[in-house]
Amino acid sequence: MEFTTADLKILFGTISARMATERDRLCALDGVIGDADHGIAMEQGTKAAADAAQAAEGTLQDVFNAAAKGFLNAVGASSGPLYATALLRAGKAAGPRGSMPNGELRTIIAAMRDGIVQRGKAEPGQKTMLDAWGPAADAALDGQNADAIIAAARQGAEATRNMVATVGRAARLGERSLGHPDPGSISAAMLVEEICNAMKAA
Repeated sequence: MEFTTADLKILFGTISARMATERDRLCALDGVIGDADHGIAMEQGTKAAADAAQAAEGTLQDVFNAAAKGFLNAVGASSGPLYATALLRAGKAAGPRGSMPNGELRTIIAAMRDGIVQRGKAEPGQKTMLDAWGPAADAALDGQNADAIIAAARQGAEATRNMVATVGRAARLGERSLGHPDPGSISAAMLVEEICNAMKAA
């Protein structure tokens, strides 16, 4: 099955709706170790990305690039530049074509991880969104199915409970960040899940 620009626009809409639903939960998680605004940032960022994607014309890459710009303009916090870079890398991976095989959404997950690494300079184990994106990308590149990729992202996010934050705002808490999952990794696992659901929809 082919994943088209229309499917991509639908996916951005689905992600936006998911973040709106999860906003308060993400803010509550962030309230423990951050500024309690992560849910708001993700809701605003994904809505702006979805709106920009909807208005975009052209190829898969054009839609991703529009979404990246939309996200960045909406979110000044750290997740803005990180996800903008991730979406630009995803666009590069998708390429200037109108559609791609559904299975190639695996390369999109890996590309988003690479963008986050490039921009954020974080490493796995530092209690960031990368702890969810990393395992998901590894599973994707390994050719695993959608459910296995989702599980890898969720396990990665859950594992952040046992980490001490060393980068970002949560780093100020040091040991007090232990026992609480990183909200950025929790929202990342949700994004991975929605991308994988699109992969399964074929």
